[in-house]
Amino acid sequence: MIMFKCHVCGHTAAKNEFVSEVFTIAGRRVLVEHIPAQVCEHCGEAVFSRETTERVRRLVHDARPAKTVPLDVFAMA
Repeated sequence: MIMFKCHVCGHTAAKNEFVSEVFTIAGRRVLVEHIPAQVCEHCGEAVFSRETTERVRRLVHDARPAKTVPLDVFAMA
């Protein structure tokens, strides 16, 4: 059994969830939805398996997006 330990807060309790993450790829922001992750029950940090990380990498570099949506941008300058 693989033990979970959060690299942010050190807690060991996690739950399996699906999360969404925004990545910057070659200066372009992309959203990947429905990523399987272990989420720390204390701080909410999402941790991806090595296999999931590789699948996301291939997806954002090699595949066509499922959809494109407009995005509002705000600056706190």
